[in-house]
Amino acid sequence: MAGRGSGPDFVEALARGLDVLSCFDARHRELTLAEVAAATDLTRPTARRLLLTLEELGYVRAGAGRFALTPRVLRLGSAYASSLGLWEMARPHLEALVARTGESSSMSQLDGSDIVYVARVAVPKIIALRVDIGTRFPAVHASQGKVLLAALDDDQRARALAEPTRSGLPEPAYDAAALADELRTVRARGWALADEELARGVRSVAVPVRDGEGVVRAAMNVTVHAAETSLETLTDEHLPRLLHTASQVAADWALWQARPQVGG
Repeated sequence: MAGRGSGPDFVEALARGLDVLSCFDARHRELTLAEVAAATDLTRPTARRLLLTLEELGYVRAGAGRFALTPRVLRLGSAYASSLGLWEMARPHLEALVARTGESSSMSQLDGSDIVYVARVAVPKIIALRVDIGTRFPAVHASQGKVLLAALDDDQRARALAEPTRSGLPEPAYDAAALADELRTVRARGWALADEELARGVRSVAVPVRDGEGVVRAAMNVTVHAAETSLETLTDEHLPRLLHTASQVAADWALWQARPQVGG
């Protein structure tokens, strides 16, 4: 991973530290020094120094020869969401939506070819996918991903899809022509479906969330269990509520953007 910077101000040590943090995921919650070194393509002494530095800063804990992330790393992701005011604006609306539907709801943004979850309100139902803030999924197989990809122009979409997934899942297989047709439909009607594409039994509908200038900045979904909720229920009952909720978040976002700026 390291050694890919080319600019004169590129800080290799910082990049390596971020590489170390990034090698932990849902399937690799604890790693040995050797595993971290192998995953980051670093020497063991370098990996050890980085891990000990991150431990001293509170981002990593060590025990029994293994390393794991601490909850402090959530500050890195929440700082991004908080800088947009996104979570604070979305939370009451997501909670109200979940109360009306009895189903989980999330918000995501696009990062390369993946979606990244930035807000979520869940209900205690057994579902095949574990989702937390920061979880990544390939965009092409997620309803939120389809919404976000549909908002891009052709060149932007090609660049996004050219990036390898960092979700920890295999590279998604898809037909480029069929995807392009589907995304045109999504853009025209304003919502997207994913019916058991990410995992068996998982069905969702998603809509765009726009800022005060009408730019699609995120996507919001309702996720259901396919055995419990039909496509008709999802689109006829949950989708109108979802569209209304997204419009409320967009209105709040517009007000937030229009707030007086202090300082300067």
